[in-house]
Amino acid sequence: MDPRISLVTLGVADVDRAVAFYRALGFPVERWGDAAFFELDGAWLSVFPREALAADAGVDPSPARFDGVTLAHNVASPEDVDAVLDELVAAGGDLTQPARETDWGGYSGYVADPDGHLWEVAWNPHADLTSP
Repeated sequence: MDPRISLVTLGVADVDRAVAFYRALGFPVERWGDAAFFELDGAWLSVFPREALAADAGVDPSPARFDGVTLAHNVASPEDVDAVLDELVAAGGDLTQPARETDWGGYSGYVADPDGHLWEVAWNPHADLTSP
């Protein structure tokens, strides 16, 4: 088996609202039924109604305050971090941690999407995570 993540699905309260948020990251979208799929380099991100996703997985749909998961979007410069965070907030995100210099030498901030899924927007001077 090849080690990879091919699809990340996020349970959301409003698929249309989530699509507007993720389009701000420049993700192309495809709608299939109740879900939306964003094709990325080598993987897909999907948003699906939270209750339906919980039913599909056979779990209680009650939201947690923090589920221990963050996703990251890496950019080419500290200025890009600020610009992307601004775009995401304008698209309905909630800034949870303003951009700042990190203890690992980078620059990053966090924004929650409209359903509370946390995204780190980061510039990493040690590794180029912006290209496939």
